[in-house]
Amino acid sequence: MSTKPLLDSRTAITVKTKTNVFPGFGILKDIQKNKLLYVMLLPIFLFFGVFHYIPMYGAIIAFKDFSPRLGILGSPWAGLEHFRTFFEGIYFWRTLKNTILISLYDLIFGFPAPIILALLLNEIKKTFFKRSIQTITYMPHFVSLVVVCGMIKEFTASSGLVNDVIAFLGGERLSLLLEAQFFRTIYVSSGVWQHIGWGTIIYLAALAGIDTEQYEAAKIDGAGRWKQMFHITLPGIMPTIVILLILEMGRMMNVGTEKIILLYNPTVYDTADVISSYVYRMGLQEFNYSFSSAVGLFNSAINFTLVIGSNWLSRKLNNTSLW
Repeated sequence: MSTKPLLDSRTAITVKTKTNVFPGFGILKDIQKNKLLYVMLLPIFLFFGVFHYIPMYGAIIAFKDFSPRLGILGSPWAGLEHFRTFFEGIYFWRTLKNTILISLYDLIFGFPAPIILALLLNEIKKTFFKRSIQTITYMPHFVSLVVVCGMIKEFTASSGLVNDVIAFLGGERLSLLLEAQFFRTIYVSSGVWQHIGWGTIIYLAALAGIDTEQYEAAKIDGAGRWKQMFHITLPGIMPTIVILLILEMGRMMNVGTEKIILLYNPTVYDTADVISSYVYRMGLQEFNYSFSSAVGLFNSAINFTLVIGSNWLSRKLNNTSLW
């Protein structure tokens, strides 16, 4: 008479582990286990804490009549008076309209540009030519913004390169930065030229992660390059596109302050003056700190709402989100 073992080597044994009731204990254990990694992260936490989160305390001057002599705590409360002044002011609709329009133009023309360039570079088979184009396109990203704005002023001057081309084609020479109707075009197009190559790097990295076997299977099924792009390439990089779009939505109202200030002048305020440049003038030129803080806080609130809303919408539509 033989007996069979109750369990053989192929039997799977499951062990239930007790989950930790207090999540903080798990974090402490992880810190003890990966001390060096957290030490490396410490400068990042310090940077954001010192330069981003601690200064948020100063945002309360938006609700006060701030006086440097009295300090933040000693200044009298003004409530929502500065917000009311901004909303009822003559510059509210102008700055809001310009901010939204420039942001939309930058989103429509600037956001897809790196994606298109990455798709084009992905089709190039010669490595040397591909890397040369990529290097040439992302080099402007490393040029100082002050230098870029100086180049733009020289090129768009009445005697500049752009006007030479216009005159050659029979047009009239104009100082383009003094013409309000051209400011948004110059701003957006120069931004695309400066940042298209740098943005392409992210999408090329995403393209490199797509399994090549999918393309081979598509070729066997008779799919051409266009069908491969729409059914394999774009879906493969779609999570990256969505994440970057959400981040871009969170910066929509923060139109490049430095670039606007370096390029604009009073003759083009009607199309160039945005909320961030208005905050700069009111706060640093007219020393109206409380009012400028109120306008800046309003701008930040819109950005926060946009990033939260776009993240929620993305999570609902395609299950891709930042959190």
